Amino acid sequence: MTLITAVDIHHAAARAALAVPGVAGLQPSLGHRLADAAVHAQQTVGIPATPPEAGIRAERTPEAPGWHVEVRCILHEERRVLDAAREVREQVRSAVTAHLDRHGTPEPVTILVTVTQTMSRTPQGS
Repeated sequence: MTLITAVDIHHAAARAALAVPGVAGLQPSLGHRLADAAVHAQQTVGIPATPPEAGIRAERTPEAPGWHVEVRCILHEERRVLDAAREVREQVRSAVTAHLDRHGTPEPVTILVTVTQTMSRTPQGS
């Protein structure tokens, strides 16, 4: 059995969510955006932008064994929001569950998907 951290869950969840058709990206939380603003000067000298995992929050459930994962998505507008959110939820649940199983720590996983924005694939003004 391997110790699983929230970072491991973030990576698995981000890869799964970004693979869903219609997902344009993941929306960082306010905490991540404030941290990014604080290090803006460092980014101008070559430090990479916010990683996709910034749109994921994972934590152990306090009342019972398991994980609670929140995914904040930005979708392309040609995809129905409800359909995309359902697919993101299922893909993330499958990816996180498989990750836990591979490491010998099968536990319940709950997924909450929030769509924060829809956007057009074509630039405005075109």
